[in-house]
Amino acid sequence: MAPKVTRVAVLVNPSNLSHAALLKNVHAAAPTLGVKVQTVEASTSQAIANGFTAMARQNAGALIVSLDQFFIQQRKQIAELAAKQRLPSISAFGEYVEAGGLMSYGARIIEMVRRAATYADKIFKGANPGDKFELAVNLKTAKALCIKVSQSILIQATKVIE
Repeated sequence: MAPKVTRVAVLVNPSNLSHAALLKNVHAAAPTLGVKVQTVEASTSQAIANGFTAMARQNAGALIVSLDQFFIQQRKQIAELAAKQRLPSISAFGEYVEAGGLMSYGARIIEMVRRAATYADKIFKGANPGDKFELAVNLKTAKALCIKVSQSILIQATKVIE
């Protein structure tokens, strides 16, 4: 959706130990994708705002919002700042798209929490855990960012917000 991006910012919470693995994977993939990675650490609302200032200063062309409980709580702030800077963004939680973020790809968190025992039972019996992912796209945000969402993405999307 943003093929000319050369610098990607990754918003991480330094107190979340799983973010180190995410950053390792992003940095490993970056050279083959022809992008540079900017790590932005935030664990407070003010640090998020400061992070967006740093993204602008370093000309980030897109944003990855890592999965973190704090970022879920601050999804509206993050989505608003991304829109203000006209920064295409993606997160792993669908609630981000509902708050105005461009897109998400990941597990259906609320549904998984509601039905955790049922999912665990099905997975132990051989079900594919990958069936619990969704791709959500916010077309209103895409339009505001002047991004054309390809038909192939829309066909794959499990949720489209217009």
